[in-house]
Amino acid sequence: MKKVLIIIPAFNEKGNISELLSKIKEECPKFDVVVINDCSKDDTSKLCKSLGADVIDLPVNMGIGGAVQTGYKYALESGYDIAVQVDGDGQHNPIYIQSLVNEVDNGVNLCIGSRYINKAGFQSSLLRRIGIKHFSNVILLLTGKRITDPTSGARACDIKTIEFFANSYPKDYPEPETIISLIKKKFTVSEIPVVMNERKEGKSSITAMKALYYMIKVTLAMVIVAITIDK
Repeated sequence: MKKVLIIIPAFNEKGNISELLSKIKEECPKFDVVVINDCSKDDTSKLCKSLGADVIDLPVNMGIGGAVQTGYKYALESGYDIAVQVDGDGQHNPIYIQSLVNEVDNGVNLCIGSRYINKAGFQSSLLRRIGIKHFSNVILLLTGKRITDPTSGARACDIKTIEFFANSYPKDYPEPETIISLIKKKFTVSEIPVVMNERKEGKSSITAMKALYYMIKVTLAMVIVAITIDK
């Protein structure tokens, strides 16, 4: 039986993560879980430990890319065959984790949970939907492959991808850039339909100005990766 690790990057998610961990335990009791506490200022770490979760406490805030890559490094060093990424804010429903894992079991290198295949459930804010559509078009232009939800943090990947991510992972808003990298490296990337939830507590750190900044920055990074990755 393959070893599966669920990676949860978390920053100040005390109000959301206990319900998430409870649902994961209910839906995926045989899978291991590690919370990457990105130097939270609240009791995220203490709460997760009290609920029995393994926690890696980062000494400084590394951002989403650094936190997620820490999880992949841990997965690689610990001998896991499949890694699943789930955001700590509760937007990703654990009921779909097994389906993501099944796709990887069937030979896909990376499977993404997309809210835009069936277009059910929480569809994100208008600003984010514009950004998601933009990144989807950029990926199509650069690779010829349509990914409907390129910013989705609900993902599962095999050992080959775990090793790739452990060695190379973007820092800011990393999901679209990693998709470009994998497709250009001839990894197989697929999507399955999922329904996502709206965040119950707290708010995203990405403001309108930050969103514009990230759109420009990530687009440039995607183009550079597409041009240089095979060189």
